[in-house]
Amino acid sequence: MSVKIIFVIGGARSGKSSFVLNEVSTLEGTRAYIATGEALDEEMHDRISKHKDDRGPEWSTYEEPVDVAEVLTDIKDKYRVVVIDCLTLWLSNVMMRLKNKEQRTKTTERSVEEFIDELRSLKNSSHVTHHASRLFIVSNELGMGIVPENEMAREFRDLAGFLNQKVAAIADEVYMVTAGIPVKIK
Repeated sequence: MSVKIIFVIGGARSGKSSFVLNEVSTLEGTRAYIATGEALDEEMHDRISKHKDDRGPEWSTYEEPVDVAEVLTDIKDKYRVVVIDCLTLWLSNVMMRLKNKEQRTKTTERSVEEFIDELRSLKNSSHVTHHASRLFIVSNELGMGIVPENEMAREFRDLAGFLNQKVAAIADEVYMVTAGIPVKIK
């Protein structure tokens, strides 16, 4: 039995996380939340606190800005439901660790492939080797706006688009959330 992967994508503040929490509330079992955001300023600290409050005490939270695939590998045997929120913050964190464009590109592409490989491993398990039955992955849709003015921002937008495509291809279900309304697109 493989893990059912549910990919939830939408714009900033579109209701993606609320939709996921509502879906998870109908499921039984232990829950883990892999948070990729970092509290680098007061506003982000407040956002993170609000997300924790929204989830409640029944969640185990793993705050990991970079090594998401590693954390997922480590915890998949411990929880029935796992949420990763959010891929675009994770991608930004990976990219911002390195200023050199060539190193940044190679490191980011390697991190994306490691993440995708872990998803494939979960998806293609022919026998139960892990406890998780649902994996919800949250990401932002960035390709529907204006073309960014600088090279790094365009690189980020493009990489996020490729990452989202790869995750959507692997996912069992894909939802686009707009104005708080989820629409199943796969």
